[in-house]
Amino acid sequence: MLQCSSSCNSANQPRTHMIVEMQEFMSEQTQALGDQVERFRRNPQRFVRKALVDSAEGLKALKRPVRMVAHSGVKLTAVSQNTLASLIELQSEIVTSAMSAVATRLERAADAEGVVDLVLDQASMLPATRERIVDEAIRAVEIFKDAGRDVGKIAAHAYATVTGRTDEELAAAKKTAARKTKRAVGKAKRAVRKVAA
Repeated sequence: MLQCSSSCNSANQPRTHMIVEMQEFMSEQTQALGDQVERFRRNPQRFVRKALVDSAEGLKALKRPVRMVAHSGVKLTAVSQNTLASLIELQSEIVTSAMSAVATRLERAADAEGVVDLVLDQASMLPATRERIVDEAIRAVEIFKDAGRDVGKIAAHAYATVTGRTDEELAAAKKTAARKTKRAVGKAKRAVRKVAA
């Protein structure tokens, strides 16, 4: 019986803590609302005017980010369309070259004088097939790398425009972060060496 009551109390502690936090939050919100009501009652015109000015400034501040997001969306659509077009073109080349390779294999098989010639001809074509597959894979990777690079540039430009930071400032911030990381790693290595010594 005692064990149950102590375990029940420990289980109820988080719930009690949450209820207390909710009550504190509600009292803060009620206090803030009461302050606003008091300001409104003292000078309703000034209160409404200030609210309208704040709303107008907030809407004006949103114009630039919204425009930037729209431009970035258009650029991302162009990048995705170019990537898709390149992939479709690559796919058609892969299919065409695979069909040509199969046709060549069939022609050589038809011209073979025996089983040994057939096996040797087919084996001699394997390196060319392997090179073609590797080349196609490299081209696919390049297409995705170019797309990723373009998306990164668009994202960096959008971030710089929205935050008001120039590309030079972003590059400087990256260098500073890299330098700090390098310093921290150096300190950690020196500390390890001291402990080892």
